[in-house]
Amino acid sequence: MAIDAIVLSDTDNVATAVQDLKAGQEASVRLGLTLTQVVLRQDIAYGHKFAVRPIRLGDDILKYGEVIGRATADIPSGCHAHVQNIESLRGRGDLQKED
Repeated sequence: MAIDAIVLSDTDNVATAVQDLKAGQEASVRLGLTLTQVVLRQDIAYGHKFAVRPIRLGDDILKYGEVIGRATADIPSGCHAHVQNIESLRGRGDLQKED
């Protein structure tokens, strides 16, 4: 069976679409030998992320086993995860620790 999105780490809470996906579609997401279906609540464009499980406001966004941002709103499973509900935590001088 073909996959619709990729997840590289079992800690990831988002998947990346490998093709345009439509709301209502059951997206096939593979992690290792496990194939999971996620019902999409919104259209997801190629290369964009969606939540593979519910993400709460303030939770870390995990992609490829790395923290890439923080949720600025609840993101239900199957919803688009992008700039409207994620703030970046990389390259931000305002978040650097003072010595």
